[in-house]
Amino acid sequence: MSSVDLTRLPSADPTRVYRYRDGLYAADLVTAALVHLDFFTWLAANPTDFAGICRRFGFADRPADVMMTLFAANGFVRREAGVFHASDVAMEHLVAGSPWSLKPYYASLKDRPIVKDYLKVLTTGRPANWGGYDKANDWHKSMEDEAFARGFTAAMDCRGVLLGPAMARKLDLQRFSRLLDIGGGSGIYACALVANNPHLTATVFDQPSVEMIATKRIAELGMAGRVTVKAGDMLNEPLPADCDLHLYSNVLHDWDLAEVRQLLAASFRALKPGGMLLIHDAFINADKAGPLPVAEYSALLMHSTQGKCYSTGEYETLATEAGFRGFTFATTAADRGVMTAGRPA
Repeated sequence: MSSVDLTRLPSADPTRVYRYRDGLYAADLVTAALVHLDFFTWLAANPTDFAGICRRFGFADRPADVMMTLFAANGFVRREAGVFHASDVAMEHLVAGSPWSLKPYYASLKDRPIVKDYLKVLTTGRPANWGGYDKANDWHKSMEDEAFARGFTAAMDCRGVLLGPAMARKLDLQRFSRLLDIGGGSGIYACALVANNPHLTATVFDQPSVEMIATKRIAELGMAGRVTVKAGDMLNEPLPADCDLHLYSNVLHDWDLAEVRQLLAASFRALKPGGMLLIHDAFINADKAGPLPVAEYSALLMHSTQGKCYSTGEYETLATEAGFRGFTFATTAADRGVMTAGRPA
């Protein structure tokens, strides 16, 4: 990791490069459903609602939601009055027995490790090992190891060099003074917001394995005087209560609904009255039918974490439950966006 000017954006658009990595596992999820489960043949004969699909295949809600969102975004299914139907594309190309069926074409991929992982994740709801490696821990357990944490944090930091400044350009933060970056990793997003808002200071709040990594990175970025690091467990400790701005950047998508509710409630309690919540992430549309690159990225998250890409509607509902009001949303860069919500004074 090196120093960088966080007030600048690159001249070339890297979205295609992001999409190759973010959508890497989507084909494996399609293969699992098409070849192992013959899902589209069944759906063609049995249009049904989401609950019925879960009952028929023994799916857990979270992975099934990701799968159906991916299929809707691809145009493989359509939803009418809450009932899923096989689309014309699926009827001709994904249903067994059709003269144009591509099921045999995908069958050669059926033994890929990630394909097999999905068969387990869909039914158990539990994430597979990070990267699909047999001997690896899941992502959250792995982050307790300092060597893994260092490599993972560096990987996330490199995308923040683009995504952080792009987010900062879409936000008016003039009336706020202190930011809490919750689960902030290397601190790249806190540093980006501070670099673009000279009146701001910030604290990065993350687990102990990341503390030294973040401290060093913040110093490299020339922000040591304005961005500090506090080690803690965001799910088991109260959040620091001295901030009027909270940021979850690429954090909530790692967790299931119960943890997202818990974190949003914790922010509402800790934020100063009149403060603002920032959710920076990849967002599914409210109708859960796209955008396709985010639906593909959600398949990767569903495989390797307890989370998924949530829709704008889901985040609004969850934040409203916690007490937040006054939502805005803006797209930023590389299929990401930022949602804001206010804590009433």
